[in-house]
Amino acid sequence: MLEKYFKLKEHGTDVRTEILAGLTTFLTMAYIIFVNPSILGAAGMPQESVFVATCVIAALGTAVMGLYANYPIALAPGMGLNAYFAFVVVGAMGYTWQTALGAVFISGCLFLLVTLFRIRELIVQGIPQSLRITIVVGIGMFLALIALKSAGVVVASEATLVTLGDLHQPAVILSVVGFLLIVVLDRFRVPGAILIGIVTVTVLSFFFADNKFGGVFAPPPSISPTFMQLDIAGALKGGVVNVVLVFFLVELFDATGTLMGVAKRAGLLVPGRMERINKALLADSAAIFAGSLLGTSSTTAYAESAAGVQAGGRTGLTALTVAVLFLACLFISPLAGVVPAYATAPALFFVACLMLSELTELNWAEPTDAIPGVITALMMPFTYNVANGLAFGFISYAALKLFTGRVREVHWMTWLIAILFMVKFIFIGGH
Repeated sequence: MLEKYFKLKEHGTDVRTEILAGLTTFLTMAYIIFVNPSILGAAGMPQESVFVATCVIAALGTAVMGLYANYPIALAPGMGLNAYFAFVVVGAMGYTWQTALGAVFISGCLFLLVTLFRIRELIVQGIPQSLRITIVVGIGMFLALIALKSAGVVVASEATLVTLGDLHQPAVILSVVGFLLIVVLDRFRVPGAILIGIVTVTVLSFFFADNKFGGVFAPPPSISPTFMQLDIAGALKGGVVNVVLVFFLVELFDATGTLMGVAKRAGLLVPGRMERINKALLADSAAIFAGSLLGTSSTTAYAESAAGVQAGGRTGLTALTVAVLFLACLFISPLAGVVPAYATAPALFFVACLMLSELTELNWAEPTDAIPGVITALMMPFTYNVANGLAFGFISYAALKLFTGRVREVHWMTWLIAILFMVKFIFIGGH
């Protein structure tokens, strides 16, 4: 049944590989079920209810992605957008969290309309080849920064923005051990190398890093304090238009960029499989809409899905495995919380290293192609935002083609997107 539905043999995979890939993806992104309630809790939202909403929307969105689009990509509330929701919209601008949820709902409706009318499909078609290549590279560099930060190898510095962390810390040492283990196992083609690395570091953390085992089972809290609590009328009033626009634009390009980057890494952006990208875009759009009803900020495709793809995930069975594990977290949150960030960091850093190989595909002989691609890749980690990388990439690509007399090489959709990003930066800023 699984073979027939997911076409496993056609994609060169099997049930065991897909389940292992799903477990790998889940472990690299399980942090969101604890981080998201903490961030949205700062906006006054009930943390226990947000925990349930996070698990449920991650499970629902990812299941739809797997069953409908047959893509190995997981969805969950997005980092960055949740911080913008809590600290800017609610904290700095003074809106209630109910109004902020209403803004997420409206942006989700716009997002769904843009997808249903196949405008997102046009955007995908209009992305230049050089940017398609470097989206993967940029996401890889973004993952590398996240991984190094989670491992404690890179820490914040007022003088230099970032600097080297304390290499004597157990977390740093265990992360290095985990990374070396993953690379060695992968070199010898050991199945589940990434997962073995994560589990090994987690086990060692009990002996060398004061990690504590907090049990296995716990009853799920109630979701009613956040379920259907959004204030759509408040979000429709003047002044919230900018908030809706920011949510919409970041959702649009962050999710689209991540979907394309991971799908390309999985070999899914090829003739015969491209039509599934439309289903993937629709699944991704519906999740934002549903998440606002449950009580969480915008849901998006996760770059960490690349870890599962590297582990062999090629079909929706990988995503379905992730969905089941998120649902299980409603009852086994103590067990899910036992995997520390520095255990998944080696896996993300390993995947990031492999994703940088895409740079060799750039046409370095043509600077009007190569330079915008490099800008795209660099701006993603340096602004800590996938959408910003795409924005600078589109603008620089259009500008360089214009000033070098190569206007005819630019797709009309590329011009439109570049202009929209320019308008956003001029009137809204870089949020």
